[in-house]
Amino acid sequence: MRRSYYAAHVYMIVGVLSGLFYREFTKIKDFSGETQLALMHTHLLALGMIVFLVVLVLDKVFQLSGTRLFTAFFWFYNVGIAISTGMMGVHGILTVLGRDEDHISEAVPLTAGLGHILLTVGLILLFVLLGKRVSEHARRPEATETKNDQAEATSG
Repeated sequence: MRRSYYAAHVYMIVGVLSGLFYREFTKIKDFSGETQLALMHTHLLALGMIVFLVVLVLDKVFQLSGTRLFTAFFWFYNVGIAISTGMMGVHGILTVLGRDEDHISEAVPLTAGLGHILLTVGLILLFVLLGKRVSEHARRPEATETKNDQAEATSG
């Protein structure tokens, strides 16, 4: 669970700093057009901070961490975010510096695509693990009800 908390915290910090960088860098360069730097802030906060806060809650309920699937999800997803938002930053900086789409290497969007693939693999792994845990949880309601009934009988 700590991993998810720390990841959410790091993404919060990096997300806020990327918004600050976007604002100050475009101001210094007197840039007023559209740039992918504007999207980094929300991507880091939504895909990073918010997703890991949700995973933290799911982990508390379904005990996700500590499994190989969770570890695989965690690393695929984080590397995917790093590559995707990193390429957003590179593309955005090049745009602010005056490069148009024709003068930005094709490697930038191709690498960003790789990041999106890794994000997708991470999400698939998370849903496979979550599906297993939900199925296990659904098979155990009788045991939970029996414990609740016993607790009520001893307290009443």
